[in-house]
Amino acid sequence: MLHYTYLLINFFTVIICFVFSFHPKIKFNRHFSAFFKAALMVALVFIFWDIWFTKRGVWWFNDTYLLGIRVYNLPIEEILFFFCIPFSCIFTYFCLDQFFKLDWKPLPEKIFVIISIVSSVGIAFYFHDKIYTFITFLSTAVSMFTLYFVLKSRWIGKASFIYLVLMPGFLLVNGILTGTGLESPIVNYNPQDFMGIRMLTIPIEDTVYGYEMILWNIYLFQKLKRNEQN
Repeated sequence: MLHYTYLLINFFTVIICFVFSFHPKIKFNRHFSAFFKAALMVALVFIFWDIWFTKRGVWWFNDTYLLGIRVYNLPIEEILFFFCIPFSCIFTYFCLDQFFKLDWKPLPEKIFVIISIVSSVGIAFYFHDKIYTFITFLSTAVSMFTLYFVLKSRWIGKASFIYLVLMPGFLLVNGILTGTGLESPIVNYNPQDFMGIRMLTIPIEDTVYGYEMILWNIYLFQKLKRNEQN
């Protein structure tokens, strides 16, 4: 039964959101095509990142909790992760954006983005010898700069608030993956490659990694959804 652990984490992460996607007041199912196209584009980048980090030994996976099916040395469950987690996050973003007005005023959002970019760059270069920390914070800074200043995305403040709302779920899912409640972690990290600061058992870098992934999913989902409606 332990071999199904990671698979079940993915399943329970997505199942409630999937069922409610068909609710007549939500109708998220109408946008499945836009979601899967967006998720695939983002997943390809993050899966490549995952393969590279796994090969370098930045992190590795405990076979006790896996089915044993691997693609380029990545467990199939890890690949599904890049679709299940974004689905739940995009579904939540879609619902909250549909029923509540969460948009930020331009100045506070711009200040937030600038502070986030400067802080991320500072952390990246301060911990330049920690590859997970360096790449995660630097790429997030580049992503935020690109999304806000180049692509003129004016929903980053709203998305950041919703990501905060999702944090209890993030702590639950990533907590289990990193060892909370288990005899040993499903995902193990090389202590030489990250800061060593953890939320429960979760490296702080994971929260930033997830944040960057969701920002790009939101951007592409919204763009593809608009294209489908035109």
